Amino acid sequence: MQADYVIVGAGSAGCVLANRLTEDPGVSVILLEAGGRDLHPLIHIPAGYMQLLQHPKLTWGFKADKAAGLNGREIPYPRGKVLGGSSSINGLIYIRSQPEDYDHWAQLGNRGWSSDEVFPYFRKAENWEGPADAVHAKGGPLSTSPGRDRPELCEAAVRAGVERGWQYREDLNDLPHGLGDHIGWVQQTRGGRLRASAARTYLRQAQRRPNLRVVTDAMVHRVLFEGTRAVGVEVSQGGATWQARAAAEVILAAGAIGSPHLLQLSGVGDPAHLGRIGVPVVHALRGVGRNFQDHFLVRVQAEVKGIASLNERSRGLRLVGEVVKYLTAGRGMLTYAASLLAASVKVLPESATPDVQALFASASYAPGPTRRLDSKPGMTSGIWQMRPESRGRVEARTADARDQPSINPNYLAEERDRRTIVAGMRAVRDWFSAPALQQYLVAETLPGRDVQSDDEFLAYARQTGTTVFHATCSCRMGQDPMAVVDSELRVHGLQGLRVIDASVMPAVTSTNTNAPTIMIAERGADLVKAAARARLAAA
Repeated sequence: MQADYVIVGAGSAGCVLANRLTEDPGVSVILLEAGGRDLHPLIHIPAGYMQLLQHPKLTWGFKADKAAGLNGREIPYPRGKVLGGSSSINGLIYIRSQPEDYDHWAQLGNRGWSSDEVFPYFRKAENWEGPADAVHAKGGPLSTSPGRDRPELCEAAVRAGVERGWQYREDLNDLPHGLGDHIGWVQQTRGGRLRASAARTYLRQAQRRPNLRVVTDAMVHRVLFEGTRAVGVEVSQGGATWQARAAAEVILAAGAIGSPHLLQLSGVGDPAHLGRIGVPVVHALRGVGRNFQDHFLVRVQAEVKGIASLNERSRGLRLVGEVVKYLTAGRGMLTYAASLLAASVKVLPESATPDVQALFASASYAPGPTRRLDSKPGMTSGIWQMRPESRGRVEARTADARDQPSINPNYLAEERDRRTIVAGMRAVRDWFSAPALQQYLVAETLPGRDVQSDDEFLAYARQTGTTVFHATCSCRMGQDPMAVVDSELRVHGLQGLRVIDASVMPAVTSTNTNAPTIMIAERGADLVKAAARARLAAA
């Protein structure tokens, strides 16, 4: 099997690339996905994500290492294994992040990645539900929408934030440079009543084209090289092993776990590590799998009274009513993202901009490992440090692609990260105590009012905290010896090989990572097309 481009991974980035590269009918593309088709009905119901994060067939079933900094816990580390990848199982939150994030990327020497330069790619992707304006665009593949429902408890949380001095922002994707503490309503990757995964939006369009071949249940084992040029990949499917050959480029879009893992299995990485797992070195590149970043989530939760929460609507006849509302009007709790509103606040005096993201849900969770809503009315804020300093790693454990790599986000390794998480929990406690919420507050249930000292807050965080699913930076963009790709996303020292996904971020964006990943792929597609034009001109 041969094409001009072979793309590994049909997640957010891979679906974008497959669409954009096949816009030219003279270009052929093979898109390889280890998972199956996105047929499960809960994929397409927005609130279905709560049942999908540990689905045995739709995710890779990864766990983060015991050494990840969480008291030896091996926490689930969900990654989508299905067309659409993690965009088919995520919480649908569409936030582009602070403009300072991208200016920082550019300041690190990555040309073309400043906030002004990436902004057009966010717009290019978007098909906004409302009218087009200076911030949002219509006509792109990705359906985005404001939340239609604004529950009373969430409205009270907004008022409480304003009482705390946070600026209300109607549009959390319209953030000027230098903005301080603020709160607003979350936007979603949703079109009508359905999830707008990358598969439903980008890939569905492209699959009508004869120059795209999508192959599911296709496990890629390694990149094939002739000298230092990537020429294809080795694939297994249904017990057979075969090759997909690329006349122009191989593009890894397997995500922040899959892409570094595949490079290492292909002999690209730290020679000492490759030697330990028995993989011959093709090209020494010590940064592969390093600089790994993720946002670390801790929840503050409280019981409320005198106001409705989602807990009561999630069972019995009220749940039946929600199903009817969803089917007839495309509204109600089945359309909700993981959060309906978010606050960005500064908790450390030395931070120049907000350093903690606090999502809010008019719901609380019952004790136990499953995401089951509590029986009593409640509210929850999940917080994370926007710019963690701790760095982890992704490393192949063996030379077999079927074996899970070692995943170590190295949470809370740095003192500043620990200070930020503790201060963030205190900030949420103060938020819940502001007058607009205080009137409904029965008691804080997590971590609980008996937790008062910094050490107690930190112990609670280590024992209960988890991933926000924002795996990034393991094939970092840059020019230094530990960088993996250059500013055009080409793997350093090799030809015909790029990485285009969340792994190339030089530093994790402050907020949710799906919108930035789609932006990276939009820009990456333009870089690939520009290189093709340059080759044609030189021929």
